[in-house]
Amino acid sequence: MGGGRPYRDRSAAGRVLADALISALGEPDRDHGPPLVLALPRGGVPVAVPVARALAAELSVLLVRKLGSPGQQELAVGAIAMIDDRVVQVLNDQWVQRLGLSAERISIMVDTEAAELRARARLFGPTPSVAGRTVIVVDDGLATGATMRAAVVAVRGAGAASVLVAAPVGAAGACRALAEVADLVVCPRQPDPFRSVGEHYRDFAQLDDDDVLALLR
Repeated sequence: MGGGRPYRDRSAAGRVLADALISALGEPDRDHGPPLVLALPRGGVPVAVPVARALAAELSVLLVRKLGSPGQQELAVGAIAMIDDRVVQVLNDQWVQRLGLSAERISIMVDTEAAELRARARLFGPTPSVAGRTVIVVDDGLATGATMRAAVVAVRGAGAASVLVAAPVGAAGACRALAEVADLVVCPRQPDPFRSVGEHYRDFAQLDDDDVLALLR
């Protein structure tokens, strides 16, 4: 799957993703009711809105934070997610070992990001119960897939019946890796080489919390 022309914006990408999901899912799973769409804020929210509308699904957010390497925050050595007031961490053991990060250092990083998660949870409210439900986790793109992996592990651990990953664009390697932990990965564009999520959008403006709250309303 190639890159194609950049999406106009996240909302347009969400409509393409919704069509891809409908095609991939086929007949709805009536045993588990309508799916729950969980967006990874902030960028995943405007993508998830047209997805939830198309699937007649409930929409909420799942809070995640990347664990950036000390001195190089863009390099993810893992991520944490919060669900049921519980923080779940997923580490990239290869990078942890390569960078020589101690358990104490990792613990400090997790505590710092968990404090930010709790603050944002007070703003956005709790994630709905996922127990026994089909859950679709949505983001605006998959670069390393670190935050999405943490999200999938958290949702699975909270008792979801099935967990789907959905993003308009992503690195092929990240999609393959996520397929090992999710029941299905839907990603219409997997360009090679993959450099960044932003280059696949004409409008990739940063969102603030007020933007997210407005979209959720």
